[in-house]
Formats: sequence, C-alpha cells, structure tokens
Amino acid sequence: MGVFGVSDALNIAYNAGLDLVEIAPNADPCVCKVMDYGKYKYQQAIKAKAARKNQAKVEIKEMKFRPKIDVGDYNTKKSHVIRFLKKGARVKVTIMFRGREMAHPEQGLKVLERLAEDLADVAIVEQQPKLEGRNMHMLISPIKGAFDEKEVSSEEEQEQKEN
Repeated sequence: MGVFGVSDALNIAYNAGLDLVEIAPNADPCVCKVMDYGKYKYQQAIKAKAARKNQAKVEIKEMKFRPKIDVGDYNTKKSHVIRFLKKGARVKVTIMFRGREMAHPEQGLKVLERLAEDLADVAIVEQQPKLEGRNMHMLISPIKGAFDEKEVSSEEEQEQKEN
C-alpha cells in the first residue's frame, strides 16, 4: 500500500474492519500488514498441526530377556522382536541380571550377540550392548526394505508346492 504514519495505518485498518499487524519490526520503516489477526493465528495453528501430523514418529519398543533363557522362550521373544521391527519400530533389548548372575555378564552378552546374529538379515545393531547397573541394553533398528513383500509368479508358486 505504501509508506504511512502509524496513525494513518491504524485508521486504514479500522475502516477496513481489520487489524494492523507488525510483520518486520527491525526494518528501517517497520513493515506492517492489514489483516484479520484471528484468522491469521487460526491458519498458523492449522499449518503447525499438519506439520506435526506428517512428522515420522519413531517408536521404541522394549523386550526383556534373562541370561539363562530357554530355547522356547528365546524363540517366542525373538518372534515378538521381529513383529516390532516389521512395524518399523526400534527395539531396545534388555538383559536383566539378578543376584549372582551379575558375576557372569558374559552370559547376557552371549544372548544379545545371538539375537543380533539371528536378526542380521532384518535389523542392524544401532547401539552395542552396554552394562548399566543390573541391566544390559542393546538397541536394534529395522533395515529399510527387509520386510517388503516379494512378488512371486504363479508358476513359481506351483513349483514350490510340488517340491
């Protein structure tokens, strides 16, 4: 609109039924805009909400193991970890030590290394095993594209069924 004095700009905004909003206060003649301030705030809130909605939310799941875990329990917990990884979540694997088990932390390390080896094709170790107090932690995250469905033709399915 041009350069106006403060009182003139306020009169223009008042006559239009709008607000005079200061946009750039540090400019030599400060920059102001005639607009509906309530509507402007509402639009900014909608933009901020949309930006938060589109943000990728990284979820961290936790699976707890014991150093003397049995084969069946280990396989069950490993399948739960795989399920979490398929959904795109990172998994914090914790080994809990009790009593005299603290004297042999290498047993817990073996369990974590075995899990990392079993999941090597679908996950990577993001944080190496680390002993903190009575717990040992390791963080694993899914490899992108590891769980993508592979298209199998009907001829290949027939061959697999025959074998």
